[in-house]
Amino acid sequence: MASGIYQKFIVAALKGDVDVDTDVFKVALVTSGYAPDFDTHDHMDDVTNEVVGTGYTAGGDVTTCTVNDDTANNRVDYGFSDVDWPTSTITARGAVIYIEKGTAAQDLLVAYVDFGADKSTIAGLFTFTTTSPLRFQR
Repeated sequence: MASGIYQKFIVAALKGDVDVDTDVFKVALVTSGYAPDFDTHDHMDDVTNEVVGTGYTAGGDVTTCTVNDDTANNRVDYGFSDVDWPTSTITARGAVIYIEKGTAAQDLLVAYVDFGADKSTIAGLFTFTTTSPLRFQR
């Protein structure tokens, strides 16, 4: 499955319902059993097969969103800070970035990042990092 941005996040951002300065963004890890549907999945209650393991807490961990208005290339890039699970024993295929709103039925999905293959740790450091920015481009 490819990485992508959830449709409902784009709509919410364009309507002004997203505030990168005050919203709490989180990263949750998922196994290969999760198949994102960028058109219909909108909240965390649509996400299945979240990672379970030592050193990982359900719901993931907090990340910081940064936005860069790249007028030279007619686009807006946004990225997320690294998230570490330092002594984890887990296997993940991807990460779901979302905005925490209170309940899984309210938590707004932002993006899915596919690692391309399962990534595992055994009592070691697991780091989520975005290797390239996510973009809105015209």
